[in-house]
Amino acid sequence: MYNVDIKLIKMITSHYWQQTDATERVSFKGKTLYNKFEKVDKMLTSSVMSDHADGKITVAHSLIRPGDKVENIVFDYNGRDPERFYHRAQLMLREEGFINFTAYNTKTPGHLHLYVHKGHTTLQEGYQIAKLLSAKLQQKMPTMQWRMFPNPDLPPEFNILVLPYEVYAKERGASWSKHM
Repeated sequence: MYNVDIKLIKMITSHYWQQTDATERVSFKGKTLYNKFEKVDKMLTSSVMSDHADGKITVAHSLIRPGDKVENIVFDYNGRDPERFYHRAQLMLREEGFINFTAYNTKTPGHLHLYVHKGHTTLQEGYQIAKLLSAKLQQKMPTMQWRMFPNPDLPPEFNILVLPYEVYAKERGASWSKHM
């Protein structure tokens, strides 16, 4: 049974992406990218999520909603010190007025997906917020060990993230936030 708290992610459940053995070659903005995920036009159900949690399949969800909207800005942290990253990111997000965010562990130990729950945001605004948050965090952590999503340098089918495995930490509307 998939029992990870994912309510605030507001995932698109009309389809999902499943990792395959085949690799598709995609050209985008002069770059060659390789796609290991295939879109499955079926509902993302709890049984599919349970199979993912059990390690039978690897499933990802889309970040870009129909109508070019996003619900979350996501840090994909792939460094060596998740505690330091989360601490710095948490302080920066609070300072910027973001009061709802959740960090999830990925399959790889020490890697995190930090979802900043923004709500209905246009894709262009999502790109700008992601770039701004990354730049602000880079001032506090000089080495770039994360990627931001949504990412304008990737095609829409690459703006996906693997379903979380467990909650690392979460923050919900602190009363002392200066931007409430």
